[in-house]
Amino acid sequence: MRSRTANRSGVVIRRRVLPAGDIIVTLLTPQGKLKAIARGGVRGPLSSRLNLFHHVGVQLYQTPQSDLATVKQAVLEGALPRLAEPERYAFAHLMAEFADALFQEGEFSEQAFDLFAGALRGVAFQPDPEWVALVMSYKLLGLAGIVPQTLRCARCGAPNPAHPDPLGGQLLCGGCAALPPYPPEALDFLRQAVRRSVRVSMDSPVPGSQRPALWRALERFVTVQVGGVQSWRQLVPTADVAVPA
Repeated sequence: MRSRTANRSGVVIRRRVLPAGDIIVTLLTPQGKLKAIARGGVRGPLSSRLNLFHHVGVQLYQTPQSDLATVKQAVLEGALPRLAEPERYAFAHLMAEFADALFQEGEFSEQAFDLFAGALRGVAFQPDPEWVALVMSYKLLGLAGIVPQTLRCARCGAPNPAHPDPLGGQLLCGGCAALPPYPPEALDFLRQAVRRSVRVSMDSPVPGSQRPALWRALERFVTVQVGGVQSWRQLVPTADVAVPA
């Protein structure tokens, strides 16, 4: 059977170095997520080009018998050096792992690629990278079709819930809840984050004191609906609430 060569352009969202020196990379591209291997990558020029968050153009070679395509060439098309800053890196890493968990290999989604690339740029350049990460995380959830229930209580279905759901990360009514209601700003964000445009959400940031509860809700909802995302533990501003109780 004939082998195949393809050219793709995407952002590196995962990178793993094997003991033999090969690098397995996962790219989010406009054609979907893909995984490939750079043979002996750590000893050659591909190592620096296939870094996390780099936007690269790659030439892939794959035979029908192989599970992974091989990266034959890689050209750096864009980089965001500020993502290496400690106050930004944790949020960028979360966004990358989040995208990896939400989108499957082979799924075509140019919108997902554009939204994720925009999220990385926002984390790199905006003065409030935490708020960018929160807004864009909920937008990625909406794009993946995994939307928290906010109009009715997640347990009994009563309308207009306003209390945290400590197990599922959604909203509960007063009769089902054991915790006090969210403050108005946080509640408004949870109800509207998926529906609002990114610009409108960015222009109405929730106070920093209310964000830990939003991170907790997001973490628990994603854990239940998608699976564990390890990067929550790296979020220094919210590390004390990112781990389930």
